[in-house]
Amino acid sequence: MILELHEKLKNRETTARALAESYLSRIWEYDGELGAYLTILEEESLRAADFVDEKLARGEEIGLLAGIPGAIKDNMCLTGTRTTAGSKMLDGYVAPYDATAVRKLREAGAVILGKTNMDEFAMGSSTESSAYRPTKNPIDTSRVPGGSSGGSAVAVAADMAVFSLGSDTGGSIRQPASFCGVVGLKPTYGRVSRNGLIAMASSLDQIGTFTKTVEDSAIVFSEIYGYDPLDVTTAESDSKRFEDFLSSDIRGLRVGIPKEYLSDDLDPRVREVTEKAIDRFRSLGAEIIDISLPHAKYALPTYYIIMPSEVSSNLARFDGIRFGVPVDDHESRSAEFGTLLETYLDTRAYGFGAEVKRRIMLGTYALSAGYYDAYYKKAQAVRHLIRKDFAEAYKKVDVIFSPTAPEPAFRFGAKSDDPLKMYLSDIYTVTANLAGVPAISFPIGTVEEDGKALPIGGHLMAGWFDEETMLRAAYAFEQAGVSDPE
Repeated sequence: MILELHEKLKNRETTARALAESYLSRIWEYDGELGAYLTILEEESLRAADFVDEKLARGEEIGLLAGIPGAIKDNMCLTGTRTTAGSKMLDGYVAPYDATAVRKLREAGAVILGKTNMDEFAMGSSTESSAYRPTKNPIDTSRVPGGSSGGSAVAVAADMAVFSLGSDTGGSIRQPASFCGVVGLKPTYGRVSRNGLIAMASSLDQIGTFTKTVEDSAIVFSEIYGYDPLDVTTAESDSKRFEDFLSSDIRGLRVGIPKEYLSDDLDPRVREVTEKAIDRFRSLGAEIIDISLPHAKYALPTYYIIMPSEVSSNLARFDGIRFGVPVDDHESRSAEFGTLLETYLDTRAYGFGAEVKRRIMLGTYALSAGYYDAYYKKAQAVRHLIRKDFAEAYKKVDVIFSPTAPEPAFRFGAKSDDPLKMYLSDIYTVTANLAGVPAISFPIGTVEEDGKALPIGGHLMAGWFDEETMLRAAYAFEQAGVSDPE
């Protein structure tokens, strides 16, 4: 899609302003119901589009993303723009700088239409915990779009952006991509700078992309990856265009199928679609190899110790003094003004929602004296074992395939009263974050429910910094289609 739009812009079959106006028109028409955006940047996006048109009028060359309308998850800084992370705590915060990934998009000429809705501070799997409004799945508005990057997924799925950026801590790009029937890419940890991303869990967070196609995913990824001196966790890497590695030929590619991911607990409808996808890879000439990730069964509890611990640390700064909207609830006390501690408590009680408070408390407990060794230290040891499992697996296979989520999109309210059920939505995706490997979700089929064809995503993981192989495998599957193999 991006290449087609790029050619139309170059050949003057359309203009960047016309493109921006058409997507803005869809936002104004449909977003009132869907709730994908928190901030719409109409004037700014049209100015950016006009700048691209002026370059074209002068006969200058433009890059592939120049004039292409995109959207940004609202936990990434964009200069002069409200950046809330979906929370009341940052309701009035205006970012003074661009996140590195956002800056790279702007330098590439991309037109940023707005900031997208999300679970508060990226904590959730349904976008129901946004402090502002829920985001609805465009395929069936009675169902969730997934989370925490639900707004970014819906913006692309509902044609309210050509691409979008999201963040992924345990599946927050890939699970909503699966629920909404789009492509979601989480790069290797350290591939994309986290500078300007409001941190949730620093050793797990990674910025990635939502697109309609694998090719578009590769194009956007090519623009945002790379070393950044402002983020010490980014890796040095050669300059490359990932779309140049795409191929429909995957003969001889070794695809690993972890027995732990296709257990009897998997929704039988999802299992059937997944098995057909495996047959599709086999029909394309890939070698299907059964493998084991023996410590995968511990991934979810490990994740839900490490992640809340880092949440507790990262969110300590939001106290109404350093960051956050200060609140002094003096009506509950006899004195007109409270102490500094009381201001902290009032601010955090007002500014944070239930899920954020839950994770802060879990993390604080896991890090507390007497429990650090019993929980956090052991979780980090298991994380090391999970990483070793992946290192061993990649000696035998090139990529690892599984479903992205254990079920299709669920209805609003189905899991909001039971956090443990909600956390199980990440059961297949958290291992990639714990190990730091790249992963991608792409459509592999649908299941019928209540007269709706609900998308199912396939999940590929590759070795560290081997996005090329992963993208090539997903692209070959996409080009072959998702019909039953012969």
